[in-house]
Amino acid sequence: MSQHSTDVTTMSTPTRQATDWWRDAVIYQVYPRSFADSDGDGTGDLEGVRRHLPHLRDLGVDAVWLSPFYASPQADGGYDVADYRAVDPMYGTLLDADAVIRDAHALGLRIIVDLVANHSSDQHEWFKRAVADGPGSPLRERYHFRPGKGAHGELPPNDWESIFGGPAWTRLPDGDWYLHLFAPEQPDFNWEHPAIADEFRSILRFWLDMGVDGFRVDVAHGLVKAEGLPDLGSHDQLKLLGNEVMPFFDQDGVHDIYRSWRRILDEYDGERVFVAEAWTPTVERTAHYVRPDELHQAFNFQYLGAPWEASELRKIIDTSLDAMRPVNAPATWVLSNHDVTRHTTRYANPPGLGTQIRTPGDRELGLRRARAATLLMLALPGSAYLYQGEELGLPDVTELPDEVRQDPSFARAQGQDGFRDGCRVPIPWTRTGPSYGFGAGGSWLPQPDSWGELSVEAQTGDPDSTLELYRTALAVRRAQPGLGAGSEVTWHEEAPEGLLHFERPGFACTVNTTGTPVRIAAPGTVLLASGPVEVTGGELDLPADSTVWWAT
Repeated sequence: MSQHSTDVTTMSTPTRQATDWWRDAVIYQVYPRSFADSDGDGTGDLEGVRRHLPHLRDLGVDAVWLSPFYASPQADGGYDVADYRAVDPMYGTLLDADAVIRDAHALGLRIIVDLVANHSSDQHEWFKRAVADGPGSPLRERYHFRPGKGAHGELPPNDWESIFGGPAWTRLPDGDWYLHLFAPEQPDFNWEHPAIADEFRSILRFWLDMGVDGFRVDVAHGLVKAEGLPDLGSHDQLKLLGNEVMPFFDQDGVHDIYRSWRRILDEYDGERVFVAEAWTPTVERTAHYVRPDELHQAFNFQYLGAPWEASELRKIIDTSLDAMRPVNAPATWVLSNHDVTRHTTRYANPPGLGTQIRTPGDRELGLRRARAATLLMLALPGSAYLYQGEELGLPDVTELPDEVRQDPSFARAQGQDGFRDGCRVPIPWTRTGPSYGFGAGGSWLPQPDSWGELSVEAQTGDPDSTLELYRTALAVRRAQPGLGAGSEVTWHEEAPEGLLHFERPGFACTVNTTGTPVRIAAPGTVLLASGPVEVTGGELDLPADSTVWWAT
């Protein structure tokens, strides 16, 4: 029996109800610089996004999240914003942004944009003026400027470290230090200053008036710092990230900010939404961000980092659903994004290496597990996030030479591994061409020679391709009543070791995370499988590292 045992063209595809659309939405992240280049300069742009919106409609997603396209010096891929109301010329103009929003809506797609509220660019007009005015300037109160420690102020104000490595402080020639939890080009706002709140309320209204359907809040856990900016002490701070409440992350004061934002959002029709990038020690703390009067969703980073192992996956699934239920928020599920190694490569390597992998590993194994993991994710109740190119089964590009890398953490000692460039290589659209259809010229990061056979053109129409698996899975998910809705799953407790089996109304999902086939009784009719399967006599040899959807 083929993996595509259901002919979705014969299935009725109900129109998704507008009410609470975000609770079971599939949202596709576009990293504009690497999606499609319309003018041949080697860099993706908004017009490139607009031209390829039909691909996303045909894929079957509900919404598109656009990573930053604002005016920026690009010190950190656009997450250093110089002007929140302008489009960077490398991406186009405000008219191009308007065209993307309008065309997306015409195709039945919603648009979510990034909101970078923890920090600005050091080229933001406020920061430039604060630096020029010198110590004691009122404008410096909008950021975290401090005198240094030591006899001559030569030491940083505290012991905080940058997420990208090294001190979280940079000293200016006039003697003052300023805080940047990320790159020195990204000074942190001081959210205790009322001008910051006023400015971001205005920014929200600007883009809501443009027609966006929501915001992904970057570093949502970082806006508020502990009073007095206390030392953290002699710890390995990078190892504490995401494992403990830090004086600069996950402070309770952030929730007052999000309550005020929610009141603005609720003034607009069309069910606009907020999505939090909130790294917290537990999913229970993540749930604080999605209480009924705050944000709508929060990324599930615990799930993203889970190993391909049945008991660990079930534990995180149960914990996630249990944490979201009391606040009546949907769980979210994600396997890849612009900051981590693609899951095809993570699963190709031994567990325990983290989310930044330096080696390609066993690519055949990685793709097989990635396809199975995708079907598991899409079978769970809640909202799912896809990262551009994962529908093509793209691996991370681990062989990039050092001289082409642009991740700022790559050059900073003792920071992250600096390998985020590997998941940002421009995606292939055609089998041939100077950049496999990405654009008329080259690409800002070099693409591997194998990229053509992974392109949209090469995979379209091939029933065994990863692209067609995604298209079919999303069509089945939409056609299967209530598949993404709710917050309950019923586990089959007698499943053999290494297997997951759960049921939802009229549906079941079976996952084999082991490296060998396992004989099971078929619980129904095969809807879809991540690889070839065949039911004989009511039984199935479930292949290694595979997932099957069943109609029950």
